Amino acid sequence: MKFQETEIMGVHIVDVEPHGDARGDFARSYCAEEFEKAGLGDFSPVQMNVSGNAARGTLRGLHYQDDPTPDPKLVRCTSGAVFDVAVDLRRDSETFRQWTGIELSAENRKALFVPAGCAHGFLTLTDNCEVFYVMGALYVADLARGVRWDDPAFAIAWPFEPVAMAERDANYPDFEAS
Repeated sequence: MKFQETEIMGVHIVDVEPHGDARGDFARSYCAEEFEKAGLGDFSPVQMNVSGNAARGTLRGLHYQDDPTPDPKLVRCTSGAVFDVAVDLRRDSETFRQWTGIELSAENRKALFVPAGCAHGFLTLTDNCEVFYVMGALYVADLARGVRWDDPAFAIAWPFEPVAMAERDANYPDFEAS
């Protein structure tokens, strides 16, 4: 596995290193020892989620889980392609309110590691996308939060306007007002 730091403190692009032969290939998509070597040793998977998305232009997010159980995650697109975004909401962070985005696809096999304290969301770039999340904290409904995808506090440069999203995702208040 290869780890590439992004401009957001603690957010990493994780690339698999496939080994192939006549049958195809094989690659590890998570290894505790390699995460430890990359400085991400506090990530311990406890839950796995999958998100199916039928149509191009579907937006999910931007979501996070509040204290005392924030939710770090490793996100991979297993079918189709998405524009995946992480936003730093850690007020004591040097990269507070900054965002990073990357195309994740079944073809490129990249993943995005999103640390606790960052919001996460994605916009589907193709029909029939599936996104697989490896979570570092169990979901706690009472701690589920979000910020609006088009909040001017972040000025995220999405590739295009979404055509479908949950009402709650469209109506989160401005970040500073929350």
